[in-house]
Parts: sequence; structure tokens; C-alpha cells
Amino acid sequence: QAAFQGVNTVQHRNPSITSARAAEGGILPRQSSVLRIVVENVLYPITLDILYQIFSKFGFVLKIILFHKNNQFQALLQYADTINAYYAKMSLDGHSIYTGCCTLRVDFSKLTNLMVKYNNDKSRDFTRIDLPFGDGQRTMETSVSTPFATQNTIFPSYSGPPGFAPALGFPQGAAVPGHMTVPGIPGNSVLLVSNLNPEAITPYGLFILFGVYGDVHRVKIMFKKRGIALVQMADATQAQLAITYLNGQRLYGKVMHATLSKYQTVQLPREGQEDKGLTKDYSNSPLHRFRNPCSKNFQNVFPPSATLHLSNIPPSVTVDDLKNLFTSKGSTVKGFKFFQKDCKMALIQLGSVEEAVHALIELHNHDFGENQHLRVSFSKSSI
Repeated sequence: QAAFQGVNTVQHRNPSITSARAAEGGILPRQSSVLRIVVENVLYPITLDILYQIFSKFGFVLKIILFHKNNQFQALLQYADTINAYYAKMSLDGHSIYTGCCTLRVDFSKLTNLMVKYNNDKSRDFTRIDLPFGDGQRTMETSVSTPFATQNTIFPSYSGPPGFAPALGFPQGAAVPGHMTVPGIPGNSVLLVSNLNPEAITPYGLFILFGVYGDVHRVKIMFKKRGIALVQMADATQAQLAITYLNGQRLYGKVMHATLSKYQTVQLPREGQEDKGLTKDYSNSPLHRFRNPCSKNFQNVFPPSATLHLSNIPPSVTVDDLKNLFTSKGSTVKGFKFFQKDCKMALIQLGSVEEAVHALIELHNHDFGENQHLRVSFSKSSI
């Protein structure tokens, strides 16, 4: 709701006039790209991801820190550019996230740069996916905490009060077992993925990578712009999870951007339409990790890391076999360890997060023969 009203406000302004005034130094009272946000009358949980979705409508959000001060729910949010911070402040200050509650008070912060040590539910640096989860208690010079923090959840599991109307202009999200997309947040399951390497990217590569965070139904690489793709996830919660962990990740030498698309579905090409295999339907793929609602995969979703978790390793495969397999795909193996209690599982540490991303794409579902396929995922551990 707040974002929708704010975007309407921005669309009725002339950005060229705003930019000209900004250049004169007359429009921005303080040249800060950091906003201080106070949420008043907090009747429903406000998470870092909700703030990200609202404020990213006005530009690229770099960092967010949540904390509780003077009995108020507060946040610091840093944009890539001061003009984005200005637009967001002017558009969102005084608006409510939900009807009649969770009112935003937005002002410029005296800080010019936020220091984020951990990526978790209290703080996040969207430019540094390599940061540890940490204990989440110390993210700045002072200890910060949030009253509604829930570990590893994108949206809290609640259905809202009776008669709770969705915000204008946004489709209602699909409910998932154990999750509820928050009313007033765009409930779209299609992602726009851009700044891809057109020489290296394939629909299958995107299917495997985004499949770490949800079940991918369709992938379309744009025919005329090979650096842009659409990825359709099973639902809005999985789409948001993929954005949280993959936006800003390096892939084949380029920093990938992932955001919600304006499209509700990915269209398959019409019969006879030239496509060159750039659109693929994976809705019935056996490689979906989250098809079974009781799957352990729901508990083992981690950000991309240099350490990979390997499973389903046949007894005949040795340490050297696995090291050679990863080396053959261009990886630098820094460490390897079988699980003591279960030799079907192992950890392998590679030279960088980007190397691990490439290796996961290449080697997840690798066929060892006799119907034995390797399973690869990101690990929270290091060797």
C-alpha cells in the first residue's frame, strides 16, 4: 500500500526538474543516501524483507539495519544514490503499510554509510552475500534488535485480521503451507533477472541455480536481449527468497540483478515461433527440491557460499574422484571432508563463492552411473 501510493506520487513528478534542482543543491536538505525509518503503531510484524520490497521501488537498496530504540521499531536504510533516498522520503513519509497502522516516518540520517557485519533478519548488505549469518545481536557500534525477528523466514506465518483488504493495485499472493505472503506486497512469482552473461547463461543454468531457493516452473531468456531472463517460481514466497539470496550474486563474471517482474506468467513460444531453445518449461521436472512439503530442503536453504554440501555419493566414489570432478569443471578445491557418520555426504570448499555457484550449476544431478546422481547445495559450514 505504502509503495503503491509512493510510486504513484513519483510518477506524477518530472524527474528532469528534480535532477536539475538537485544539481543546484537546492532540493536535498542533506546529501545523504541513508534514511532513518520509524514505524509507528506496529500492529503486525514488519520484517526486513517487507521494508526492502517497499523501498526498492525507488532505487537500488544497498543495506538495511533493523533495531528497537525508545520503544520504537526503527530501521536504517542505505540507497545507492541520494536522489533515490529523496524520492523515497518524499513519497513514503506519513504513509501506512497497512490500513490504519504501521505508519512510516522517514527522514534523512546523519550517517553516510552503514556498516553491516551479518546478513540475517536484523541486518543485510545486499552487495555482500558472503557475510556470515552471525548471532544478529551486534550489527553496528550499538547493539540492535527487533521485536519481530524470526530466523530464516521471509514472511511471518499469519493470515492477518478478518476483513483485511489487500492494497490497491497489487495481486494477492498465493498461500504456501506454513507461509503467507503479506497483503500489500506484490504477490508475483515471476522474476526479472538482468545483467547476465549472454555467452554463458542457459535456461538450464538458471533453472538449477534458482531451484536452490524454490521450484522453478519456467525460464525464458530474451531472444533479442540475451542478458535478460524471466524465471517463474512456484509461488511468491519462493520468488522473494530467490531475490533475497541471488540479487547481487556474481555469475559468469557479471553481477546479476533479480527483482519481481511485471509479468504474471512466462509465456511459452507459439508453434512455429523462432525461439532457439531459450524458453523452457520445467514445471514437471524431477529435480524440484521443494515438491515434498515435508522435505528437509526447507530447513537447509542458505545463501551462496564457497562451501558446497554434497549428498547421494555412491560408496565407490573416492575423495580424489570428487576433487578431480570439480577440478575438471574449472573449480579450485581448497578443502574436502566426508561426513563421519555418513559417507554418502561431504563438504567441498572451493576458491570463491562464484566458483561454487558455477560448480553447483554444472554438477548438481551429475550422473555417476547406475542411476546414482550427485546432489549439490550451498552449505552454512566451512571446512
